[in-house]
Amino acid sequence: MKKFIALIFFSLIIFPLKTNANENFSVEIEALKLVMEKYKENTKPNIELDVSKEKPIYMALKQDECNATVEVTEKTGLEVVSTEFFDVNVCKKEIYKVIN
Repeated sequence: MKKFIALIFFSLIIFPLKTNANENFSVEIEALKLVMEKYKENTKPNIELDVSKEKPIYMALKQDECNATVEVTEKTGLEVVSTEFFDVNVCKKEIYKVIN
């Protein structure tokens, strides 16, 4: 009986019942969704499967509770083709492209 209780106790410590990932990263996740939707509209769909074609990589950085910066990098293998930055306001659902 003691082993059973110890097993349950230690399993609750190792595997918590509730995770807060969405609450902690909600601004970044929403900013990435908005930019991906806009970026998908602006690029033409390519039916051919070619390894040398450009593939976008997304990265988000939270600024405050409503704002985030999203970086979109296009790569072909190891070569970086282009990098674009977007300032995203998730509260107003606005996307502004940063011009370097």
